[in-house]
Amino acid sequence: MLPQEYYTQRIVELKASLVTLTKRKSLFAWLRLATIISMGLCWYFFQPLGWLYILIPVLLLAILFTRLIYIDLKNKSHIEHTGFLISINEAELKALAHDYLSFPDGNEFINKEHLYANDLDIFGHASLYQFINRTNSEMGNATLANWMLNPADKKNIMQRQEAVQELKVLHEWRQQLQALGAGKKIQVATKTRLQQWFQEKEQFIKNKAWQVLQYLLPAFIITAIILNILEMLSGYARNYCLLIAAIAAFYIYKKVTPIHQQVSKITEELEVLTESIQLIEETNFKSGYLKQLQNQFKFQSSNASLKLNQLKKILERFDLRYNPVVFIPLAIIMQWDLQQAIALEKWKNKYHTDVLNWFNALGEFEALNSLAILSFNHPGWCFPEIKDEFFFIEGKNIGHPLIENEKCVTNQIHINKTGKLMLVTGSNMAGKSTYLRSIGINTVLAMAGAPVCASSFSISPVQVISSMRITDNLEESTSTFYAELKKLKTVIDKVNDNEKVFILLDEILRGTNSFDRHTGSAALIKQLIKHHAVGIIATHDIELAALKNEFPENILNYHFDVQVSNDELYFDYKLKDGICNSMNASILMKKIGIEL
Repeated sequence: MLPQEYYTQRIVELKASLVTLTKRKSLFAWLRLATIISMGLCWYFFQPLGWLYILIPVLLLAILFTRLIYIDLKNKSHIEHTGFLISINEAELKALAHDYLSFPDGNEFINKEHLYANDLDIFGHASLYQFINRTNSEMGNATLANWMLNPADKKNIMQRQEAVQELKVLHEWRQQLQALGAGKKIQVATKTRLQQWFQEKEQFIKNKAWQVLQYLLPAFIITAIILNILEMLSGYARNYCLLIAAIAAFYIYKKVTPIHQQVSKITEELEVLTESIQLIEETNFKSGYLKQLQNQFKFQSSNASLKLNQLKKILERFDLRYNPVVFIPLAIIMQWDLQQAIALEKWKNKYHTDVLNWFNALGEFEALNSLAILSFNHPGWCFPEIKDEFFFIEGKNIGHPLIENEKCVTNQIHINKTGKLMLVTGSNMAGKSTYLRSIGINTVLAMAGAPVCASSFSISPVQVISSMRITDNLEESTSTFYAELKKLKTVIDKVNDNEKVFILLDEILRGTNSFDRHTGSAALIKQLIKHHAVGIIATHDIELAALKNEFPENILNYHFDVQVSNDELYFDYKLKDGICNSMNASILMKKIGIEL
């Protein structure tokens, strides 16, 4: 089934389910009202028969009322979850129509000094990251960003490809994982707070006195209350015992507060983490990478979701501090803070070494899920073949992922060894820069383990490095020309160090005069050839193409041209062999009023 058909059908099914769930919500409301009315009727009609006749039916109706509340809360959760699923499918339909700007854009990961991210629009508004990202947690966001910033080796690329292809066909599973994380986003701050808490020393479980008082103080006050009810202890003595318990509770409250402040208000995030991990635990994966990630959620004979659920329940009990009406009696009678603090420390002592890994593993699942959705949404894309030898790249019908299908013109590439440079000449707006970005962005996708926008694509593991979008920096008093020199120095340093890089350069040394520009560009090309570098260089300087006479085995000349008819320009944006002979600058200058 095509993506658009699937999402449309899924929305119809989910909306029908939502109607049913909404009707149930109304039914449960009426049943609760009927239960309350029945309690009143029992009281009215059975009162003459005695308390026993009232107590039994009222107790049964109270149990039914409680059960109805529980079922209704579960139904409300299903309604909310179904709403998230509908939103997910509607967002994917928009994304298929190239409306993807509602997804996270990754602005927080922008690094102007990165080797290629700024040139290839990896982050920011209408970026590759925004086009791909379907993660919810901050760990998922960071994992996906890291994959796009740092090329993986062949083993990891192949593992990710296998995992993505398995997840690609698990349509409902993918959406369940998305929907679970949609209600409350898991933040890195939560992970950090837990990490800080794990690093602190236990105050209670290593002190035998506290462990004794955990049972002794509640037993003491409960005994005093019972003896007072049986009239074996005076009210004065009972109150004195309550005062002692209250003083102890206040002391413990002050001692426990720093611990509670560290772990409070993360219950909702733990619930999302627990449910997401449970979904992963219950799935039978086949690929090695998915199994490896899944195994991180297994702890001895139990699962991570059960352990996290234990922590969530402890924190829920701890958070009763925010309800004074309930908390004060529990604190005095049961020494509630002490009970929860000891339970927390016992939990931490058992499981703290694994919890942080659970956060990271979920982030990797979300990142893989994003790549799987990308693959499903674009059935015409392919998974690249990863070559062992360096260097090799070959692709057919390569397009730019961020250009709409109707407007996207595809091209080819073939470089089969090191020391080869593609020189791409052409007129203004003919497509040189877009071609470089198409090759670069698909290389980044390939190195992340993602499918690429091409009908076929083969490439060696490689680090992309580019110099395309150069701007000045007023804060650093840096001119455009000097900024480009800094970028080119990085290229030269990596080439001199024999690093495996794939170079993309657009209009070298554009900030200087034409003579120096040609001289410097020719010198740079010769130096790159000398060090067996590989890359693509786009330029207006046709004279550089003459270097093929000097380096016939190293220079590959290609071009983009323009057709002119009645002073109108027509571009086909197709890469062609040889040197460009048609330029359009004079026509464009005439159109704006320059008299040539």
